[in-house]
Amino acid sequence: MRLFLIASLFLIAACVDRSIVPVAPESLKASEVEEVLTATLREPAENGWFSDARAGELHFVDLDVAIPPERKKGQIRLQLSRKINPETHFTMSGRKDLPNQQAFTEAIRSRLRGLPRDQQDVMIYVHGYNNSFADGVFRTAQMKADFQVPGVALHYSWASAANPLGYTYDRDSVLYSRDGLEQMLMAVTRAKPRRIVLVGHSLGTMLVMETLRQMEIRHPGWAKRHLGGVVLISPDLDVELFRMQAERIAKLPQPFVIFTSSRDRALQLSARINGSQARLGGLQDPGALATLPLTIIDVSEFASGIGPDHFTVGTSPLLIQLLGNGADLQAAFDTDRAGRSGLLPGTVITAQQATQVILSPLLLGN
Repeated sequence: MRLFLIASLFLIAACVDRSIVPVAPESLKASEVEEVLTATLREPAENGWFSDARAGELHFVDLDVAIPPERKKGQIRLQLSRKINPETHFTMSGRKDLPNQQAFTEAIRSRLRGLPRDQQDVMIYVHGYNNSFADGVFRTAQMKADFQVPGVALHYSWASAANPLGYTYDRDSVLYSRDGLEQMLMAVTRAKPRRIVLVGHSLGTMLVMETLRQMEIRHPGWAKRHLGGVVLISPDLDVELFRMQAERIAKLPQPFVIFTSSRDRALQLSARINGSQARLGGLQDPGALATLPLTIIDVSEFASGIGPDHFTVGTSPLLIQLLGNGADLQAAFDTDRAGRSGLLPGTVITAQQATQVILSPLLLGN
């Protein structure tokens, strides 16, 4: 029955035309606007945006995203028709196509120059399974706004089918997209930001880890030298595969954070699809990764059991409240592992090099 309900929700979502990109330039006047520089390995679509087909080379776009004033933190309202309401829907309010990788690097460098040195950071978001081009761009803008992330927001858009029945296609697209993400990362490093934080979600975490692994083979120590943090959100990734990938990297960049939940229904379904193999995003025992210097943050208690629990970190207003102070959170991760519980209230469990923090909403008021 549970699998039937999950499948029913997926099929309802499949009825929505995911290729529509809501554009409303007039929304610039009344909305908060976030700039999202995007590199995509999707083929251009007939509507002028980007499709679910795999491209042979990267395309680069500089986008303005208007964030609607009438929404709760964490909310991206699903557009069910071609009718756009900028008061409640995220919209694209500006676009500039960049001709090549060099122009992309220069656009990043230009943004960084306008910021104080201590804010010259880059956050790169890699979307997950069942995402359209607009889905990933809007999620990047939402996270930057809600978490008050300093610096420049970038998005890597790989060719997901944006269809709940396209899991196999998406898995193949992840492997297809590794070289593209490597090219993007190299372009970002040439802009010389103070710090690069790489964030992956769901199936996108496999893309992140596979790319870091191949870059380690080609450029030993690259991740440690150039990344100021890696965050894996609800990773749809086999635990043993992840351990092999991570152990191939001589030194994991720090902080290295994994957000998990035992209530993530999408990962429960993925485990069944993959022969009941445990997914990293549902990991409850830090001992399975004891030899790796990383932090596992269990957000199960913030999941509602319904709705978008596959992205609890970005959709729970309580969690956004807790994690929304980027400076304080970074300070917590820059200290020793035991000291992190001061800004991450919950139960702290250590297993050799790994640390698990089990967060609880009941402790937020303490």
